[in-house]
Amino acid sequence: MVHNLESESRKLLGRLRDTLAEDSAGQARLDRITHLIADSMQTEVCSIYLFRDKDTLELCATEGLKAEAVHKTRMRIGEGLVGRVAKSRCMVNTADAPAEPGFRYMPETGEEIYSSFLGLPIQRLGEILGVLVVQSKQVRAFTEDEVYALEVVAMVLAEMTELGAFVSDEGGMAARHTHPVMFRGATGQEGVAEGNVYLHEPRVVVTNPVADDPEAESKRLEEAVDTLRMSVADMLRRLAPTDKDQHEVLEAYQMFANSRGWMRRMQEDIARGLSAEAAVEKEQSVARSRLATVPDAYMRERLQDLDDLSNRLLRILTGQGKETGAAMPDNPILVARNIGPGELLDYGKKLKGIVLEQGSVGSHAAVVARAWAIPLVIHAEGITTEALNGDPILIDGDQGLAHLRPEDTVASAFRDKIAMQAKAQKRYAGLVGLPAQTLCGTTVSLQMNAGLMADLPSLATSGAEGVGLFRTELQFLIRNTVPRRAELASIYARVMDAARGKRVVFRTLDIGSDKVLPYMKPQDEPNPAMGWRAIRVGLDKSGVMRMQLQALVRAAAGRPLTIMFPFVAQFDEYREAKQIFDSVLAYEKKLGHILPSSVEVGAMLETPSLAFAPDKFFEETDFISIGGNDLKQFFFAADRENERVRRRYDTLNFSFLSFIRQIVARCDQFGTPVSFCGEDAGRPLEAVALAAMGVRTLSMRPASIGPVKAMLRRLDLTEIAQVIDEAANAGAQSVREDLTKYLTSQGLLS
Repeated sequence: MVHNLESESRKLLGRLRDTLAEDSAGQARLDRITHLIADSMQTEVCSIYLFRDKDTLELCATEGLKAEAVHKTRMRIGEGLVGRVAKSRCMVNTADAPAEPGFRYMPETGEEIYSSFLGLPIQRLGEILGVLVVQSKQVRAFTEDEVYALEVVAMVLAEMTELGAFVSDEGGMAARHTHPVMFRGATGQEGVAEGNVYLHEPRVVVTNPVADDPEAESKRLEEAVDTLRMSVADMLRRLAPTDKDQHEVLEAYQMFANSRGWMRRMQEDIARGLSAEAAVEKEQSVARSRLATVPDAYMRERLQDLDDLSNRLLRILTGQGKETGAAMPDNPILVARNIGPGELLDYGKKLKGIVLEQGSVGSHAAVVARAWAIPLVIHAEGITTEALNGDPILIDGDQGLAHLRPEDTVASAFRDKIAMQAKAQKRYAGLVGLPAQTLCGTTVSLQMNAGLMADLPSLATSGAEGVGLFRTELQFLIRNTVPRRAELASIYARVMDAARGKRVVFRTLDIGSDKVLPYMKPQDEPNPAMGWRAIRVGLDKSGVMRMQLQALVRAAAGRPLTIMFPFVAQFDEYREAKQIFDSVLAYEKKLGHILPSSVEVGAMLETPSLAFAPDKFFEETDFISIGGNDLKQFFFAADRENERVRRRYDTLNFSFLSFIRQIVARCDQFGTPVSFCGEDAGRPLEAVALAAMGVRTLSMRPASIGPVKAMLRRLDLTEIAQVIDEAANAGAQSVREDLTKYLTSQGLLS
């Protein structure tokens, strides 16, 4: 019986392939396919519903329902049984459809006479494209074999949809990858850019979903899996014994590569008539759809492993490597699901922008994007399956938007925005040699953030007075093993050389939270932002901290050295870290190495607790840098990675500004220099408010120095402080509106 079903399935797929090869319009193909499926499944009805837009399904072809309902019957996702299949991405198999919860009667289709219903998602790599339905008058549930056969058919339909087989001028499907699509993500780095898509890992295109010879396909699959197993085993052999975490990942790969269940399911798909590639992709699609619904972090990781392994297997089968030979287009904008720091840095500064389906505002990709001053949009879900290499794209990092293949009106408005920014940058260039001195005579020191050697030329071109934050973790993130002390000393020395005597504040290793080293096992923490990170890791792994501090001392070689410990939550942590540094200085002196000519040791105030540290802390520390990004999330108890809550809280909330004022007052009491470092320091409105609260040093990305300096030079801080206090006295929670009105009235904002 099963063998017979397999041969019937192969016959049906063969007929589907022949239909695909016919020189006919998309609607004619769809009509023919519904007839073929209904005939093969021996059901009265077969219908294909495809997405008209991301929320609406449309009946695009049917055998058995009323022909006049085609392209007229539509439903929202989640509506009726068809909408339920689309929303859940799971089949509905029922003997009595009208009795099912959520059943929607559509009189225009004439479907009320049909009792049994089987609906399956048409999906490709986790992207839902439509729903395939068969119905019959007989009251019965469809068998497991019938369901399986229809799943195979749905897979082929997904591939045919992707290949544009159903494009029609008769109100049917528009061609995929041709129409404008807007992706609403989140801001990873501000800025706007126009360019062309460059896919980090172009997806494999399966052009032969159906195969005639199951034995030959099965052999191809076995050979490809053998190659895959050997490559994983080879990678394992090449790993050093110390690379325990990579061992774990590759062992998980090996487990899947040797999984009999995975192999059996793919062999069964081939027996039904799929090609080896389509069989792999079918299983990958199932894994991806499960990935979207599995809450367990460990299971999600394992499904990600299976997804990656499937990609490797597809590339072996098709010969479509990661390097497809596609030339990088002009003005490339990188589009990827996610990307590691090493891979991103390989692209160099050629990129005009980055769009990621995943990512986070604190990830290493965001750090690199800020360093390169290019816009980054994160959480642009689905863009890697929609975009093609070379597609025109506009990205708005300010709004977290990506416009793929934009319409002329959108492109025109975008170009106006880019032109205005370019004009402003020319104006800022004239301020490079001038101080950020306000009309009331207050001078604010503007410094830049950096993390790469490539950032240092901006010291001269941006007008920054120094490097207020040099992130040292990038040198650790882009390697597969802990960097050597001599290697780090060489890098830090080159940074000091490039600074040409200007002060550079080196922040010690700030890892954890969303910055996980490739060779450090991610901690299974429910809230990593408040977990084992930064100074906590440094004190627990004091050998790494000591090695980094030695590298910094040797890099200074008689020059001034400034270091800063991140995420200090209490005085004891600072004192312990300072003792380690003092012991390093004593050891270096004993070895006869040249010590720094002067030393400054500071702390980053990123937790509210440190603002209330004992007086002794403020007396002992040489300087304090307020880490605005983390301080804000802990002050408001709002995760900055969570779009639902982070936008609820404003930096210009009076309670936050008054807290900044308190910190400044405490530092002033003990003569401790204080700066503010973070995204808000580089936003003119926020920078003005921070300066009015008494902050006299701001550290930001180089591209923000011009706009902030231009604003500060045209206003009186005493008037700004008065506006803020008056707004608060009038009961305003945020002073943003009042401050914006005032600056607009003074001609400082347009």
